[in-house]
Amino acid sequence: MTDLDHRIANTIRGLSMDAVQAANSGHPGMPLGMADVATVLWTRFLRYDPTDAAWPDRDRFVLSGGHGSMLLYSMLHLTGTSLSIEDLKSFRQWGSKCAGHPEHGEAPGIETTTGPLGQGFANAVGMAVAEAWLRARFGEGLMNHWTYMTCGDGDMMEGITAEAASFAGHQKLGRLICLWDDNKITIDGSTDLTFTEDVGARFEAQGWHVQRIDGHDGEAISAALAAARDVTDRPSLIACRTTIGFGSPNKAGKSAAHGAPLGVDEVRLTKQRLGLDPDVHFAVPADVVAGVRANDADRKTLREAWEARVADSPKGAELRSFFSGELDVDAVAWPVHAAGTSLATRKSGETALLAAAAAIPNLIGGSADLAESNFTHIKGASVFQPASRDGRNVAFGIREHAMAAICNGLSLHGGVRPYGATFLIFHDYMRPAVRLSALMHQPVVYVYTHDSVWVGEDGPTHQPIETLQAIRLIPNCRVIRPADANEASEAWRLALVHTTGPTALALTRQNLPTLDRAVYPPARSITKGAYVLRDVADPAVVIIGTGSEVHLALEAAELLAAEGIAARVVNMACQELYDEQDAAYKIGVLPRGVPRVSVEAGTTRGWERYVGLDGASVGIDRFGASAPGKTVCEKLGVNVGAVVAAARRVVRDG
Repeated sequence: MTDLDHRIANTIRGLSMDAVQAANSGHPGMPLGMADVATVLWTRFLRYDPTDAAWPDRDRFVLSGGHGSMLLYSMLHLTGTSLSIEDLKSFRQWGSKCAGHPEHGEAPGIETTTGPLGQGFANAVGMAVAEAWLRARFGEGLMNHWTYMTCGDGDMMEGITAEAASFAGHQKLGRLICLWDDNKITIDGSTDLTFTEDVGARFEAQGWHVQRIDGHDGEAISAALAAARDVTDRPSLIACRTTIGFGSPNKAGKSAAHGAPLGVDEVRLTKQRLGLDPDVHFAVPADVVAGVRANDADRKTLREAWEARVADSPKGAELRSFFSGELDVDAVAWPVHAAGTSLATRKSGETALLAAAAAIPNLIGGSADLAESNFTHIKGASVFQPASRDGRNVAFGIREHAMAAICNGLSLHGGVRPYGATFLIFHDYMRPAVRLSALMHQPVVYVYTHDSVWVGEDGPTHQPIETLQAIRLIPNCRVIRPADANEASEAWRLALVHTTGPTALALTRQNLPTLDRAVYPPARSITKGAYVLRDVADPAVVIIGTGSEVHLALEAAELLAAEGIAARVVNMACQELYDEQDAAYKIGVLPRGVPRVSVEAGTTRGWERYVGLDGASVGIDRFGASAPGKTVCEKLGVNVGAVVAAARRVVRDG
């Protein structure tokens, strides 16, 4: 490394130590250890333009070990991309752009929210998939960049990393480069405690190109990155042997450097050892800034040349359209199903997906090895593979957690709208990534089929009980459970027009009758989340159903009418959308003073929000059983008789 390189790296170290010390909270060890790697990457390889951090053909940089956030924040300041010194000084404080872990959307240049280890790794894989798909469609003149990431031993231990690395190796994603902070230290001490496998050999077995270098040797870092870029048929792992807390006289190489401030005295000693002025905090020497930004004119020229190519290309308008994030859902010939037909919503969901895919060319996705059961294969389109990069069907394999996080990466990259599918019960494998979809406001569509104990014979391991409510607990995540085939079309439409968060579609395995919309309100009524499906002049009770149980509610209402009990039936397809409506609408659907009964083939917990303490909920608060779905529902009390009995009870008690 040149003297200037050392000064840049040590400036990163100084900023990181000062910010963590000022906050009296944070993780200085990783930024101190990886500062040399960051210096080489950002000054010699990373293609970006600080004046336009959202340039579509920029290289992506993902800091998977988000606890080392000050490394990223320091670079965003030094490059002039974003973040002022005052921002760095407010690290980890209320309202700061410099949160404890990088949060997407807080500042330009933060490509993804990281912190839960392994998520960023899988996000980077998704970004590389998006780049490869777009490059195949638009050519290297319009889409031609790399995805770089850094990760640590913690990332390497997480299962999601193994899933995502296996997928990336199979896909031969040659534009994906991982710089592993191989410092042999975790919170509890040396990795010898728990992690003694040969990580490089594991990645080689998964189809990665692997190099091992000294992570403090600038020329070794530069040579390894150049070699990795030359390997086009495999993703690359560069194992960078580093010292955590580099420069700290008393804490370097120790777990004490990982997750706590070094301390005022140790910061002073470290700065002295690194040649920094110990009496100056948040120092940014002018020659360091000039060195980092020396090639900014070329960076801007590179971006402007790309924009000129886009402007001149017959495909340029489409590319711009893809990156706008807006989808022309009105151009979709949404299928309409005749009243009286019987169809599972997973099957009618397929017809909606195929219609959407025909009109929206950048809708891509797939299933965790369940496409034939989820009905999420785009017919007529190829499968995304090394030999068919334009394939719109992504075969994720049995990797639910990685699938969700890869979908986040696809969405964050831009240019594509992703979906991922599996059985509802397997959401539990995906939950951390789905939560991050919501936290990052990413419009990923999650297709969950086999949505209740109606799954039947596969038994309680495959029958979701608490899962719907568990997803509903995630802020900014919509759960839509359509009641028939036409509502399944509307559910897909709602998912695609929603651009500020994920949507979970809960679809049935079993057939459902298609409602006669000449009798009932139109299927588009689910746009408001809940609507009155069957009404009476002066209801004595309101029955609220979702999905397949809407039909139980309708049958129960007819039986109650024969007894002289007037029942209104409300279809609450999406609680979150209903909650967004104004008070007048909500009261119009669920009038005050009228007792309520909910029915859903899952846990009753949470339904008290809508039925009140005086209402009743018909559901299942135990695990299911192995038997035909109808038998399971009958035995567990999710049936018309139970709904009728609950309605009688609340009317009587009210």
